[in-house]
Amino acid sequence: MRLTDNRYASEKQQFELALRMIQHEARTRTIRECTGLSDDRIRKVYTTYFRDAGDCGVKRRRGKSPRQITLFVKTPQNQLEATTLIALYCASLLLRVDASNNVHSCWPRPDVEFGHRVCRAYETYLLLHPEPSLSFEWAWNLLQSISRNDELYLAACRSCRSRYVQDAYALDRRICPSCEIADKPG
Repeated sequence: MRLTDNRYASEKQQFELALRMIQHEARTRTIRECTGLSDDRIRKVYTTYFRDAGDCGVKRRRGKSPRQITLFVKTPQNQLEATTLIALYCASLLLRVDASNNVHSCWPRPDVEFGHRVCRAYETYLLLHPEPSLSFEWAWNLLQSISRNDELYLAACRSCRSRYVQDAYALDRRICPSCEIADKPG
């Protein structure tokens, strides 16, 4: 068996994505959705390459992925970070925004390429926000939530006209997080 054989290319890509997502502490279900690997195989990859290798910096998160949206709009800083992620998802061709500010997913279902694009967007987010408030799983939740166009939407700031993430059920003062942070005395 040679790793350069085409017949093993897709399995190698699944494996590489699983490693990349485990490094971001993604949950097993999230990894499974993108890679198609079984839960047992994902656990074995973690055990072999992280736990038994002595890399204790990577933890396995247990339980369900976050589903709430309040963290994204809790503070102007969180709102700014969520908006940054949405812009990165659009730049990665994971999402598109139409003329009426509705967000649409560009992928019918997650696959390996989708997973790599999400990882790339998240890694760029980490470079832009050295002390991030959103983990990989929260970023995954944001991607799923914004594309449903029900609880979260993109609003337009009345002063700078930029788009920002907003809770559909909260009062909107139509001020983006950047303007709100800039206007704070301090």
